[in-house]
Amino acid sequence: MAMTYDEALAKLKEQGQEHLLTFWEQLDDEQREGLLAQIEEIDFVDVERMRAALEQHKDGVAASLGAFEPAPVIKLAETGDPDVRELGLTALRAGKVGVLLVAGGQGSRLGYDGPKGCYEIGPITNAPLFEIHARKILALEKTYNTEVPFYIMTSEANDAPTREFFKANGCFGLSPDRVIFFTQGMWPGLMPEGNLLLDGPNHVFVSPDGHGGILAALRCRGVLQDMNDRGLCTLFYFQVDNPLIEIADPDFIGLHLANEAEITLKVCAKRDPQEGLGMVVTRDGHSEVIEYSDLTDEQKEERMPDGQLRLLYGSVAIHIFTLGFLQREADQALPLHVAHKKVPYCDETGRIVKPDSPNAYKFEKFIFDVLPDAERALNVEFAREEEFSPVKNAEGDDSPATTKRDMIAKWARWFEACGVSVPRDADGTPTVLIEIDPCYALNAEGLKAKLPPDFKIDGDVLLRE
Repeated sequence: MAMTYDEALAKLKEQGQEHLLTFWEQLDDEQREGLLAQIEEIDFVDVERMRAALEQHKDGVAASLGAFEPAPVIKLAETGDPDVRELGLTALRAGKVGVLLVAGGQGSRLGYDGPKGCYEIGPITNAPLFEIHARKILALEKTYNTEVPFYIMTSEANDAPTREFFKANGCFGLSPDRVIFFTQGMWPGLMPEGNLLLDGPNHVFVSPDGHGGILAALRCRGVLQDMNDRGLCTLFYFQVDNPLIEIADPDFIGLHLANEAEITLKVCAKRDPQEGLGMVVTRDGHSEVIEYSDLTDEQKEERMPDGQLRLLYGSVAIHIFTLGFLQREADQALPLHVAHKKVPYCDETGRIVKPDSPNAYKFEKFIFDVLPDAERALNVEFAREEEFSPVKNAEGDDSPATTKRDMIAKWARWFEACGVSVPRDADGTPTVLIEIDPCYALNAEGLKAKLPPDFKIDGDVLLRE
C-alpha cells in the first residue's frame, strides 16, 4: 500500500525533516500522491551518510592520499598475441559479452535540449551518438554471428525521450528484445545545515546519484538477473559522449580474460599535466583511481628522470567487468563525493528561487571506487586518437568540432592503411569529409575487404551498409 500522510509525517519527524510537508494543504490529490511517493523512497540511512560526508567536506577533512605508485599499464598495441585475441572472439561468438552504456546526461552543455545520446555528431549524415553506438553493436552481431545485449542506463530526466528515440528509429537495426533500458537512482540534496530541500511545493529536489549508482540500479531494476539469465560473463562499459570508442574490442576483451581480471580499464596518456582525468595508481597491492581534484599541482606536474609525467595515465570510463564482480559490488556502499552547486529551491512562501551562487550540496558515487575491491585489476593503454574524443563542451577542447575532426582523421587513417590516398592540407588535415557506417566497416581491415581495387577519394566520402 502507498504511504499515507500520517506515515510520512511520522517518518519525517523522526529525522527532523517535516518541512517537506509545509505546503500539503495547498496541493491537489495528484501532487500529494507524488510527494508521498518521493518521501517513501527516501532512504535516511543514505541521508545520514550524506550528512557525514557533508560535515567532512565543510570542515575540509579529506581522506589522506598517503603513499601510492603509478599503476602498471599494458600497452594494447604491443600485445599482438593471436591467442589473446581469440579469447575475445570466442567470448563474443558464444554470446557471453554484453554492452553497458551510461547515458543519463542531458545535452545542456552543448546547447542541446534533450538526452545527450540524441545529439547529432556524424560529419556527413549528422548521425546521433546513440545511432553510432547501436550500429557498432549491430556490426558486432553481424560480423561474429552472435547476440550482444545492449543495456542503457538513463536518468529520471531522459528515460522517456531516450526510449521513444530508439523506438522511433527502430532501435537502429538492433533487435528490441536485446535493447534494455533502466534508470539510475536519484538522490536528494542537502542544504548547508543538513536539511533536505524542495524544488517545488510538491517535489523534493533530487539529482542522479552518479555513474557509480549503476551498481545499485543494476540490482534494483533486475538487470543483473537479466544478464545472468542471458548467460553473460563479461560486460563492456562506456559513456555516451564518445563516438570514437571501439565497443567490445576483441583484443581488449581477450586481455581481460587472459589475465583473469575482475575489472579492466582502458587508460591513455594525459594531453597535458592539468587535464582533468582521474589517475590510475596502486596502493597496498590494489588499484585505485585518484580524482584529478584531489591531486596537488605538484603531483600533477611531477616528472620522471626521463621527463615523462610520473602520473601519466588517466581513466576515460572505458571498462570491462566480470558479471560476478558486478554482482558482488552491487550491495557495497561506495564512498560519497560532494559537490557544492546552485540548486533551485522553494522558499517559505512557496516561491521558486534560482540562486546566483552555490547554495546546496549534491552527492554522487563514482564507478571507479570499486577498484580497490577487485582481486585482480588490469590497466590497458590505448592510442587516444583511435578511441577517445568525447563531445562535452560547446566550444574548445572536447567539442563537436574536435570530435568530428578526430572521427574524420581516424577514417582517413583507415583509407591510407588500405592504400587509398586522402587529400590533406599543408598541416596534414584531411580536406574532405569522411563518414563510414560501422555496419560497412568496423576497422581498416573490414574496410579493405569491401573497397573496390580502384577506389579513389576525390570528394566527400560516405560509406553505408
